[in-house]
Amino acid sequence: MSLSQRISRGLKATLLSRIVRSVANAAMIIVLARYLLGPDGYGLLYFALSVIGVIAIFASAGLPKSTARYVNTYLEDDPSQIPLILRQSATYILVLSGIVGVGLFIGNDWLATILNEPALAPFLLVGIAYVLFRAFNQYCILAFQGFNRVDWSAVMGIIESVARLVCVITLVVLGYGVIGAFTGYILGYVASVAFGVVGLYVFFYSQFDGAPQLEPGLSRRILEYSIPLTATRGANVLDKRVDTVLVGVLLSATAVSFYTIARQVAEFAAIPVRSLGFTISPALGEQKFADEPDVAARIYEESFRHVSMLYIPGVVGLVLVADPLIRYVVGAEYLGAVPVLQVLSLFVLVNAINLITTDSLDYLGRARIRAIAKGVTAIANFFLNLLLLPLIGVVGAALATVITFTMYTAINVYVIHRELGLDFVSLGRSAVVVTGISLVMGTVVLLSLPYVSGLLTLAVTIAAGVAIWAILSVAVGLIDPDEAVAFLAERN
Repeated sequence: MSLSQRISRGLKATLLSRIVRSVANAAMIIVLARYLLGPDGYGLLYFALSVIGVIAIFASAGLPKSTARYVNTYLEDDPSQIPLILRQSATYILVLSGIVGVGLFIGNDWLATILNEPALAPFLLVGIAYVLFRAFNQYCILAFQGFNRVDWSAVMGIIESVARLVCVITLVVLGYGVIGAFTGYILGYVASVAFGVVGLYVFFYSQFDGAPQLEPGLSRRILEYSIPLTATRGANVLDKRVDTVLVGVLLSATAVSFYTIARQVAEFAAIPVRSLGFTISPALGEQKFADEPDVAARIYEESFRHVSMLYIPGVVGLVLVADPLIRYVVGAEYLGAVPVLQVLSLFVLVNAINLITTDSLDYLGRARIRAIAKGVTAIANFFLNLLLLPLIGVVGAALATVITFTMYTAINVYVIHRELGLDFVSLGRSAVVVTGISLVMGTVVLLSLPYVSGLLTLAVTIAAGVAIWAILSVAVGLIDPDEAVAFLAERN
């Protein structure tokens, strides 16, 4: 199968998984926030998930991605090492998860007290299972990515999303409340891991004749490469979770619900590009190490242009429709999330660029520089939150996120440029044209806002903006209808 076919198949499968995940998340947000839990309960749930998410870093560290890197490398160099790589990595993760679980069992009450939320204690106790199954979920997903079979990763994502939605809502409806919703997350991971472990063993692990022992020094290299990945992943999780934790500690569970709703809407917008980034990352590394850096550069530049074309108008539109979107989708009691979402609209664009950049650095062998950049910006995010939250409330968390994440993304793009030699002039020219189109589109949306009175009129307003964007994009040559039709026909 050719490179383009593998990217296309992986992209379609991963996109489907992201769509299912995002639809499931959207349904869960609406049902839990609007009908079942309310701002306080919803805030407590995501406060707990944020705290346990930070702790879960230590259960797998950077081992899943290190495993994927060495699986990908030894597919060509020495396939007999692959079963041993998978087995050794799984052992490491099991040991780490056990250590974290013991720590949670002993210290759940103490940690809940430190975080000024005694109600967290039972979540941390149940979180022992969350930590274990989440670690192995990441292990299986990234192992499949290392085999260049992201379609398997996509299926795991679909199973986890659907199982989580069903289990969360069922347990809350049955009367188990917020702790039931938290348990539903765990059950989603259980279902995904069951599929992943069986699939990985039957269709991949057992297909290789394993060597008698690991290549000398390979076990050490797996651990060593996981160190910068651990730092990067830890900084990434801190960057995503610590603001929520600080909002809960310094403000309230209700403020957590406002920030979480806005953050979830912003991340919902990343569905298409998240699939693209996950799919092209191993391809960039493959082409670079095959002495084809020009091919890798073209793949990245085309991805960057498509991201700009989609997400620059998305930022403009999200700023304008934030109020009616929150009011009519989630409920008027969450209107405190509107200014947070407007600030985070800038994060949507920066995040989209980062998603096609950050994982690629790992496959290009530049995990260390990414780890340093992520660590520095995560620390900056922590201190900015401490400074801004008391001054401007929950909007401060959003502002800190935008500032620090922009710095991190700029560094990553620069490193990609150093590796591949990007044409920034061409990329900048495309971005300027898209920005002009987006401003015209935004004017139409702004003039339509006074007529928005519900979900139907909101949908019509958004559709009008999309139509204006599409017409102008075709008119200036950003989109070629004939090429688009040919592309779709080729893949159907």
